[in-house]
Amino acid sequence: MAIKVGINGFGRIGRLLYRAAI
Repeated sequence: MAIKVGINGFGRIGRLLYRAAI
């Protein structure tokens, strides 16, 4: 669940990565 950690850690960047991952 590194993606979830990224969202909480990066916020905006994590959200973009989350969408790209999906």
